[in-house]
Amino acid sequence: MRKSRSASRADAAREVRKPDEQWRQELTPMQYSVLRQAHTERPFTGEYVHNHQDGSYRCAGCGSKLFGSDAKFDSGTGWPSFSEPAVAEAVELRSDYSLFMPRTEVVCRRCGGHLGHVFHDGPTRTGDRYCINSCSLAFEPAAASPEQGGDEAAQPGSARA
Repeated sequence: MRKSRSASRADAAREVRKPDEQWRQELTPMQYSVLRQAHTERPFTGEYVHNHQDGSYRCAGCGSKLFGSDAKFDSGTGWPSFSEPAVAEAVELRSDYSLFMPRTEVVCRRCGGHLGHVFHDGPTRTGDRYCINSCSLAFEPAAASPEQGGDEAAQPGSARA
């Protein structure tokens, strides 16, 4: 089932805005489905569910730094889980009633891409569990130096599956 995404003032003010056709060309079909249509990948199928490397997780749509490996934990849910964003301002939280229950959607503030949901049942000091779709992320290992682009935004669509 497709989820509709209504345009808002926040969407109009996004730093990264592209025509739908450009998103379709730059993203894999699964990334497009999740990031642009707010769908969810199947549990335990994502590339980063069991990733334990040190590094940063960036938005697969725009390259914005979203989460650090130091905040990642195994929630057993089938999706990468984080206790908090690397930069709080990098994500936007929205009320979501799409499955007949209240949830909080997590969206990339820079491009508006759907990332997943946050739940308040996490085992860490924050009490939060950011349950994020792997395909909405691009992982950047900690070994990447600034000369290799470690401090810059990753190229959109670089986490192609």
